[in-house]
Amino acid sequence: MSAIENLPDTDHGLLRFLTCGSVDDGKSTLIGRLLFDTKTILADTLNAIEKTSAKRGMSAVDLSLLTDGLQAEREQGITIDVAYRYFSTGTRKYIIADAPGHEQYTRNMVTAASTANLAIILVDARKGVLTQTRRHSYLASLVGIPHLLVAVNKMDLVDYDQATFERIKADYLAFAGKVGIKDVRFIPLSALNGDMIVDRGDRLGWYEGPTLLDILETAPAAHTEQAENFRFPVQFVCRPQDSANPELHDYRGFMGRVESGEVAVGDAVTVLPSGRTSTVKDIQIGGVSQECAIHEQSATLLLADEIDISRGDMIVKSAEQPKQLKQIDATLCWLSETPLSPARTYVLRHTTREVKAKVAKIECLLNVNTLERESVSTLAMNDIARLTLKLAQPIFADPYVENRATGAFIIIDESTNNTVGAGMIG
Repeated sequence: MSAIENLPDTDHGLLRFLTCGSVDDGKSTLIGRLLFDTKTILADTLNAIEKTSAKRGMSAVDLSLLTDGLQAEREQGITIDVAYRYFSTGTRKYIIADAPGHEQYTRNMVTAASTANLAIILVDARKGVLTQTRRHSYLASLVGIPHLLVAVNKMDLVDYDQATFERIKADYLAFAGKVGIKDVRFIPLSALNGDMIVDRGDRLGWYEGPTLLDILETAPAAHTEQAENFRFPVQFVCRPQDSANPELHDYRGFMGRVESGEVAVGDAVTVLPSGRTSTVKDIQIGGVSQECAIHEQSATLLLADEIDISRGDMIVKSAEQPKQLKQIDATLCWLSETPLSPARTYVLRHTTREVKAKVAKIECLLNVNTLERESVSTLAMNDIARLTLKLAQPIFADPYVENRATGAFIIIDESTNNTVGAGMIG
């Protein structure tokens, strides 16, 4: 019986995690092995990659083909775009983001990391901790991924040597201490052979810790590690205007997603930016009245008082109000091939609210290669910097470390409507 069949029948919630590391460390193969060993590959998909593997002259199935979806990726044998895969063990649902390893695709990795709650940093047992290992670890830490797992892969190519694993662990811990990475775990494995992925295998007897799947099964899900304040950015005001139905004549529902916290009927709430207060009269999810709504649920709120509310406003509990900010200090990743121009005005989108923004000061560039801070006057694609932005109207924000939904924003070029930057407040 496989390890997956021995898991308890409990629901551990959704876990979003990221795989990253240097080129050819085996990220795509690791995900392919995870999908294969948890029996979540459809028969036609397996048949397709078996044929592709045979065309390449391989004696075994190339599991990396499950995630390298672009033709350019399959031809080059590398990951370019972020590949998202979904699977379930019966006890938990997962969303995997396979981030590219090349330096030129750093912006793709930052995008993938923005919603992840755990990052798997792959290290080739033969090569040890490389520059890209440090770069991705630093980026994962910068964008607020709370848990890191260093997976020392390709242990089969070093004869499953414990001393090699311990040396890599010591090297990584020395680096982690310098950049302030605290929550990190280590596991030896072979993605190619499946050792310590889902099943333990019989060649890593000296490692007494959990398998990769065991770690994923017990990792904390988002919104579960600390108490969160209620944040409800309004997306749409629902006014049916159905004169034939008297029940809908005065209906005024505020639709959106509960980004964090929870709300219940009878709660005292405040609407920002007006500051008007009311109480929650009804909560509807899918047209059905509910007593409460929790994080990541899309809901419609009906209030006891008539208040002028529109898209971009935010409903919060009166005792849990965020700061209203017209100037923010942030970490920004520049995504565009066109450099940042401090003289230009951009559009800042924060939750459902859009405001005009200008760069007040670029404090420093965070060099992800040297881990040094450098003085710059502009930002090029893939650059990450600390800066200050001035806003035309206030936004209602929390520090990113406390709330990733209301602590994050994107920058839009108003002339092209392209997303050119992604940032974190605090």
